[in-house]
Amino acid sequence: MSSQRRRCRPTRCWCSSRLRTTAHMMPGVLATPRPRPDAAGTRKRGSRASPAIGPHAYASWRGSRLGSITECIEQRLVVDLMGDVTGRRVLDAGCGDGALACAAAARGADVTGLDSDPAMLVAARSRLAQVGASVALLEGRLEQLPFHDASFDVVVSITVLGFVPDSARAVHEMARVLRPGGHLVLGELGRWSLWAAGRRLRGWFDASTWKAARFHSAAAMRALAEHAGLRVTTIRGAVYYPPVALLARVLAPLDARLGSVTSVGAAFVALRAMRAGRHPAR
Repeated sequence: MSSQRRRCRPTRCWCSSRLRTTAHMMPGVLATPRPRPDAAGTRKRGSRASPAIGPHAYASWRGSRLGSITECIEQRLVVDLMGDVTGRRVLDAGCGDGALACAAAARGADVTGLDSDPAMLVAARSRLAQVGASVALLEGRLEQLPFHDASFDVVVSITVLGFVPDSARAVHEMARVLRPGGHLVLGELGRWSLWAAGRRLRGWFDASTWKAARFHSAAAMRALAEHAGLRVTTIRGAVYYPPVALLARVLAPLDARLGSVTSVGAAFVALRAMRAGRHPAR
């Protein structure tokens, strides 16, 4: 790659943040302890040992009708919550195969991606090389981020907290590396949805990924952010349809409207929180 910084070319849909094992149970976009490739998440992020779901599972999910619809809905929500990232330092904590990191770089951000899974980092490097993107990629744990305090303007972590041993510690670490006035964007697998119910059933029948997973309500996500000293400014839900491609296609146009009203029933819940202080001028 040339020494001159090059941006990713925008893709149709990047994206929750990442893990699926069957192409009919996973919403969510982008990263590694996110188990999701099964229709909304399954992977190995942060530091919890979830059954390894390789990059091929993500590609398969995104290539399915249900996956493509779901990823685009989640992508729009996460990108909206991230705001204008032009010239900002962005950390994708649990970057998985680099889809979100590439999307952020395409929008002018200075991006760093971190993941605990070496295989995902290999896939991320391959993706970034294909589009000529300059993104720093590191292996590491969310509970012990290898960065100085106040290093980033935006930290984003998608479908990761449900698969790390200490989610509170992980959020504290993300808050620590945020600059004053910076924003944290979290996206997690919703607790009160048909998708979550199906995953719990699979966990009861010895699906090891979902047996270990934790699903989050909007209230639980708010508590994690506030306990880390952040002020929550926005909480929204997405993916209100059941994991059926035909219903997803029919109901997807209503998703944003539902997300502005309630997070109950959402398979994906996202939050934006701010660290106190004034953001430095660009």
